[in-house]
Amino acid sequence: MRKKRKKIAVVIGSRANYSSIKSVMEEIRKSPNLELLIFVGASALLERYGRMVNLIEKDGFKITEKFYILVEGENPQTMAMSAGLGIIELSGLFMNHKPDLVITVGDRFETIATAVAASYMNIHIVHTMGGEVSGTIDESIRHAVTKFSHIHFPANKKAAERIIKMGEDKKYVFPVGCPRVDLVKDILSKKRSFSEKEFWKKHKGVGGNFRFLEEKFLLVSQHPVTTEYGDNRKNMHETLMALKDLNMPTIMLWPNADAGSDETSKEIRSFREKFKPDSWLHVFTNLPTEVYIHLMDKCSCLIGNSSSAIREGAIIGVPAVNIGSRQQGRSRGKNVKNVKYNKKQIVDAIKKQINHGKYKPDFIYGDGSAGKRIVAILKKLNLSKVPVQKRIRY
Repeated sequence: MRKKRKKIAVVIGSRANYSSIKSVMEEIRKSPNLELLIFVGASALLERYGRMVNLIEKDGFKITEKFYILVEGENPQTMAMSAGLGIIELSGLFMNHKPDLVITVGDRFETIATAVAASYMNIHIVHTMGGEVSGTIDESIRHAVTKFSHIHFPANKKAAERIIKMGEDKKYVFPVGCPRVDLVKDILSKKRSFSEKEFWKKHKGVGGNFRFLEEKFLLVSQHPVTTEYGDNRKNMHETLMALKDLNMPTIMLWPNADAGSDETSKEIRSFREKFKPDSWLHVFTNLPTEVYIHLMDKCSCLIGNSSSAIREGAIIGVPAVNIGSRQQGRSRGKNVKNVKYNKKQIVDAIKKQINHGKYKPDFIYGDGSAGKRIVAILKKLNLSKVPVQKRIRY
């Protein structure tokens, strides 16, 4: 009799989710003993956030189900409502498809919905990127998901130690590295060349077309901080005014769907209308992961509060300026300089980072083999011996 394939469901709710789990999905897809289910929802389905689902399908993955949960408003109430809708939608998907394992990624607000739905339905939960420290609501969500989860794949030993201190069974805590680093290693190992004309035509966005591939340019990714709701517009203003003073070719990504996104977006729109920065600023709703990684590798400085400056940035060695509290406490390499929401501090830090240039690679988030390690462990895992009912281990 043929052995039953283990069904593993991966839930993707944003562009960050996908880049953080893609290498694992590829390894699951390769395995004859595993069946990959992909549930895509929230901002990953919406055009204004780049419709990440198109990139997932372009990469050859078959989407099992799509679920719509994102409530308009981008404020604390709608974020809570979206998480509630996520529990409702995902519980139905889990009931219909009956996965043996559900993988939930990191710490975004949709992630808690995955964990609650699966745990209530007695499904084993796999959590990646737990045990880390940061700012915003992500800090609370990450640790809450850890307590719901049964198998843990933190990015490094420090994160693993925190998970064990939270009372998790060390038998099921595996510090394997960050799957996002896998993508960096793979993408940068492949030679890629594209013309500026091709780049502007293919990826569109808003703003003027300027020379950047053979010149120094800046890359910006700044998201709202949920615990600073009401202040995100003025925080974005400081960054934009710093960029205006520098007047360098700048590629910027639109903010994510967290509470405060509307504040941040309004400031970007207002700035564009007032200062007409098309000669040096171009804004994209989204860029394919491989393009973004190459831009990180080529840019003179990465600016904002995205974890990509810290995670992928460490192994790339990109000079980065981290603004504000969103990544507060997260382990980082020497490539990152921290500043407050202050125009002068931001300008000064960017100039110093440009003068410094590339940093040596730092492997604090792994060596690029996390996906292979995770799937090797999941294939061997005997779920009948992993208790669904959890106990604090101290």
